[in-house]
Amino acid sequence: MRVIRKYANRRLYDTQQSHYVTLEDLRCLVLDEVPFRVEDAKSGEDLTRPILLSIITEQEQRNDNDADVFSNNLLEQLIRIYAMGQSLPLARYLEQGTQLMLEQQRHMQDQWQQAIRHSPVETMQELAEENLRFWQRMMRQHQAPDDDMPER
Repeated sequence: MRVIRKYANRRLYDTQQSHYVTLEDLRCLVLDEVPFRVEDAKSGEDLTRPILLSIITEQEQRNDNDADVFSNNLLEQLIRIYAMGQSLPLARYLEQGTQLMLEQQRHMQDQWQQAIRHSPVETMQELAEENLRFWQRMMRQHQAPDDDMPER
């Protein structure tokens, strides 16, 4: 795993490549699926999560970005979830949902590159069935134990 050190002057140093990097460089590592850890140069504290959030913030603030992911409404809802005080499986749900979306995107790209073996309707049907299976798995995972008991 590549180690990136963050110094007090806010500069990020890639210890493997022996040079300073930017948030854009780290974004490219994420896109290339290169695992890395950002740590405070002095304390060794793991700063990966705040740095990843900074990358997202930078992406959201770009003027050329027509596909904002975090609308004001979504951000407000996330703030409300933090204020609920009870633990929700939101992180796992978002991770699994995002992974499914990325897999489907790759699947669609593969389909186009292979000169579409099926009709577009069949491809969309396969994706819909995959989505249904995902939601069924999620519902089973988050079903309360009492839900399995027959009603009296």
